[in-house]
Amino acid sequence: MDTGTHVVMGVALGGLAAIDPAVTNDPMMKSTVMIATIIGSQAPDFDTILKLRNNAVYIRNHRGLTHSLPALFIWPFLVAGGIWLLFPESAFFTLWLWSFIAVFLHVFVDIFNAYGTQALRPISDRWIALGVINIFDPFIFFAHVVAIFCWYLGTNPIPTFLLLYFVLTCYYVWRLKLKHEIVLKARNHYPEATHVFVSPTLHWNKWHVVIRTKEMLYVARVKGRSFTFYEQYPFEPIPDIPVLNAARNDKNLAAFLSFSPTYRWEINELEEDVTEVRFYDLRYRSKGHYPFVACVQLDQDLNVIRSYTGWVFSEKTLQKKLEIVTE
Repeated sequence: MDTGTHVVMGVALGGLAAIDPAVTNDPMMKSTVMIATIIGSQAPDFDTILKLRNNAVYIRNHRGLTHSLPALFIWPFLVAGGIWLLFPESAFFTLWLWSFIAVFLHVFVDIFNAYGTQALRPISDRWIALGVINIFDPFIFFAHVVAIFCWYLGTNPIPTFLLLYFVLTCYYVWRLKLKHEIVLKARNHYPEATHVFVSPTLHWNKWHVVIRTKEMLYVARVKGRSFTFYEQYPFEPIPDIPVLNAARNDKNLAAFLSFSPTYRWEINELEEDVTEVRFYDLRYRSKGHYPFVACVQLDQDLNVIRSYTGWVFSEKTLQKKLEIVTE
């Protein structure tokens, strides 16, 4: 989820902590536990600092180790330990417990995005992405805001936030059901489909869909109960040829391929004996454009001249990104 949603989730969880007698009976613990739940709700995303290096490192590692099984226990120790050092009168175990709940909830809800997490590391490096909740979901965010506001006005936090979590549980179940129906309809359109990739959007009733068969890729949008089909491309696994092998060794394309499960690729000959390899993630079609892209340009000897991966919404922007890389 986005940073703002994780913040309100931390506040709500801090309010729900009133259910714990160790918190209710100690005014200082109310404050320190609130700090713990807010920081714990953010902690797994501290790897966002990787963006300062480059997109390739960020794409390959974001929601990886920081969202893993060991991280579920390490983050709470760091959060609770830091707070306890500042407030040694506070109960360390209580801080750890609510930090753990906050970290666990963060990782759990991220699983429902299309991006997903490597929540099972080190048991498995597989990305778990259920693809039913957008990175920012207005309903989830504002439901938290309303509950927090009611608490501010004086409602009992325990029933207030328990009701919030009940409503959100129903919402998640409904979204899972919607996605299941979309997959079934996609397979009705193309019974030969081997994969159906579904990505949520900011709007409840709109979804991005890519249907893959053994021969073709079909890009569609679902609005309400109706499919709108846009482009279709041949499904072409990456061939074992020198130019693509050289491009795949580039860190930017390697990062793109580690993240994207469905894409199309093309090879273009540019001026001055430069060969360009491009990959487009088909899940994020926007106004006829595929903004998540990887681009690698190579010379005659198949040495990488420049490359880039990330979100760009125009050819002009992509060219600027490539120029920045070479500066």
